[in-house]
Amino acid sequence: MFQRGTLANWIIKTSQLIEPLYGLIHRELIARHHLQGDETPIQVINEPGRAAKSRSYMWVATIPLKLTNRIVYYAYSQTRAGSFAQKQLCSTYQGVLQCDGYAGYNLLGDQAIKRVGCWAHVRRKFKDAFDADKQYVETPLRLINSMFRLEKTWQHFSPRVRQRRRRSKIRPLLKQFWQWVDHYDGLAKSRLGKAVTYAADQRMYLSRIVNDGTMDWSNNTAERTMKSLVIGRKNWLFSTSPEGARSTAIWMTIVESAKANHIDPTKYIEYILLGVAQLPTFPKKEQLAAYLPWNFKESDLEAVKRAQAGVLIPDKNEDKNAS
Repeated sequence: MFQRGTLANWIIKTSQLIEPLYGLIHRELIARHHLQGDETPIQVINEPGRAAKSRSYMWVATIPLKLTNRIVYYAYSQTRAGSFAQKQLCSTYQGVLQCDGYAGYNLLGDQAIKRVGCWAHVRRKFKDAFDADKQYVETPLRLINSMFRLEKTWQHFSPRVRQRRRRSKIRPLLKQFWQWVDHYDGLAKSRLGKAVTYAADQRMYLSRIVNDGTMDWSNNTAERTMKSLVIGRKNWLFSTSPEGARSTAIWMTIVESAKANHIDPTKYIEYILLGVAQLPTFPKKEQLAAYLPWNFKESDLEAVKRAQAGVLIPDKNEDKNAS
């Protein structure tokens, strides 16, 4: 039985081996025109200059369900500050980012990066208010629910068709919703008041989705990918070191990107560990591109095994041809 520390060190060392692939996945990510983002706290015990109980964060970025060659990218940071999101995206990214109303995203600006909001976050706040006082929240919540019901019927449509449907069917609902928000005169500190304030502050970003059929109506895709980390966190509890936290980000990126592209994570991991180890110390982009998740086929794994084991693993196709 291996010691826990030994196993952890193996995970860190293998993550360092595939770090060039992790870097390429990030470059592929910021080359896309539509992204969704989220973040969640984690604990890292031995961060230099910080108390063991300090909060660190894991950020995730993914792309909407409508797009192919899907990426789920995790990144570890000691802070939730928007400067980290700025560092990850702003240097080269030009496109649409869907996120919640966290103020840290304001550092991204609204020029090269166009933000859109998440209606699921709005709905949760109005649902909480509805549970406390049904009488005054029925109208806005009914309008939001109607938007989601319509979106569900269009989820398999092309972005172009979905855009047209949003403009014709959802835009009138939005107009009614914003009219209700504008005429709200209740207590600002109540649950309903806070829901109204959140929606009003996000109005520009929430309204933009009507004109973008590629982007989802909510940021739930990013939240679901973050849930995989949250479930794991209940088991491993914390990372001992920054190296361990970064290793978690790398391996979560590999596993969740494989799942997003409907491939077996176990076979994909075996393929990249066998193949990337044979690449030069500073591999070229073209060499790494073969190991991107959407380029993987199970036959590639068999080919790598044959190449490394010689005649010990026969080619099944050759056997068929011989017979």
